[in-house]
Amino acid sequence: MSYKRLFFNYILLLLILVGSGASAQNIQVDARLHDYTIKLGDQTKLFLVATQPAKARVDFPKLGDTITSTVQVVSTGKADTVIDQKNKGQITVTQSYVITSFDAGVHTMPAFSFIVNGSTLKTGELTIQVQNVKVDTTKSIYDIKQPIAVSYTIWDWLHDHWVWIVIGLLVVGAVVGLGYYLGNRKAKQPVVEVKKPTIPAHTVAIEKLKALQTKKLWQAGETKLYYSELTDILREYLERRYGIKTYEKTTEEIITSLKSTQLNADNLGKLQRILVTADLVKFAKEQPAPHENDEVLEKSLDFVVKTQQSATPAANTEGGNGATV
Repeated sequence: MSYKRLFFNYILLLLILVGSGASAQNIQVDARLHDYTIKLGDQTKLFLVATQPAKARVDFPKLGDTITSTVQVVSTGKADTVIDQKNKGQITVTQSYVITSFDAGVHTMPAFSFIVNGSTLKTGELTIQVQNVKVDTTKSIYDIKQPIAVSYTIWDWLHDHWVWIVIGLLVVGAVVGLGYYLGNRKAKQPVVEVKKPTIPAHTVAIEKLKALQTKKLWQAGETKLYYSELTDILREYLERRYGIKTYEKTTEEIITSLKSTQLNADNLGKLQRILVTADLVKFAKEQPAPHENDEVLEKSLDFVVKTQQSATPAANTEGGNGATV
């Protein structure tokens, strides 16, 4: 091996050792106790702490069931990590253990070793004092007291079984109530459904047209509303009288549907003129003369009267109901 290569390897090894040492210098480890003096058999907590960069890897000591022959580990807690608020890249990791001792005296726990990038960092030793429980030898030793007999009253029994008592009372009440109901209920009387006579379509339409006339809408400047209510009355009448859908159809579609009924040409033409006039007022903002407003209602009444269904209607034909009108 050449001197140049040997020198290079030496420098590389030196850099690795220096970097490892610098990393370890940024990490501090510690061990401390919650209580440094305990009674015989009492428990306290042991804390192993590492203050380190957040990205550094620090391996904590692995403790078994005992630390020394006189100090035992009762349980191991979860590691707790706290971020340094002044330096977000620095954290403190704390691992806790519950320990105890059943040997009186002063016990020393050896240093705990942490592994950092192959290097070892050690804490200081810990000393714990375990005190004997003092016994007052001036007093006599008494035997264990015998159990005291306690009376068990009916109130105690009720207190212990109140849930079942309430359930029992509810069941008895339900049975009694059901028996009373079954014994006193009356036989069901047949329900006689009284059908109200159906008001003829023409009667409803004539009453609504007369009511519209008394509103005097067009006289109050509500001409559009007047014609809207007028056409609604006629559409309802046509739907009930001839069995055709009118509310979703235009005037032209309604007239086309009525051509398949027995409605004669004279009445059909009269209806068409009424509906067309109403459309012009509603959609074209036409303003009819006052006498035309009165005439359109009179023509509507005349149309309903002349096309009303007779008391004894003839056989239905396709597309309509009632006699030829």
